[in-house]
Amino acid sequence: MQQRQYSPFDKLIQQFDAGLRTVFGNPPLTERPNPASSIKETDLSSADKDLAGRLMRINHAGEVSAQGLYQGQALTARLPEVREKMERAALEENDHLAWCEQRCQELGTHTSLLGPFWYVGSLAIGAAAGIAGDKWSLGFVAETEHQVVRHLDSHMAQINPADKKSHAILEQMKEDEAHHATVALHAGGAELPSPIKKFMGLTSKVMTKTVYWI
Repeated sequence: MQQRQYSPFDKLIQQFDAGLRTVFGNPPLTERPNPASSIKETDLSSADKDLAGRLMRINHAGEVSAQGLYQGQALTARLPEVREKMERAALEENDHLAWCEQRCQELGTHTSLLGPFWYVGSLAIGAAAGIAGDKWSLGFVAETEHQVVRHLDSHMAQINPADKKSHAILEQMKEDEAHHATVALHAGGAELPSPIKKFMGLTSKVMTKTVYWI
């Protein structure tokens, strides 16, 4: 069967649709179930629920940014196999997006009101990384995922151990993010210069501190 060739306008429409689904809900998912779906809800104090809700909001915003990043890189990736890896990783990140949103609702909080801003900004960064070349694009993915893993470790240390639903989601996300980093490096990702890593960490701190409240 001949594979359909999409025009630049087709790809633009697809990108716009992906952005709407990412920011406003109903993104395409993989076949995986929510890792917390079979876990019974635990009675938590108001303070524990509030903290967990804010941290899950941060994780949801991070997944919105990840979607923008991966989709931007897929747009500008030069090698088809790199583009396919970006698209598969974005699909798996959609699972995280849905899981975090559901957990936010269960904890009685909202997702970040600045979702469109996080998505568009990350889309531009991802596209720029792709333009720089596939090895730098993949290296950017690897470093991003390594930083995300550290954030997840920090969140799991803060959330009450009795909140097993949140911990189950974060554990699965951590496993996936580490895998994405490994895949990116094995596909030829280059290690980023130290100043870029530090800048990425700084921008991440700005986002997390903002999303904690908004």
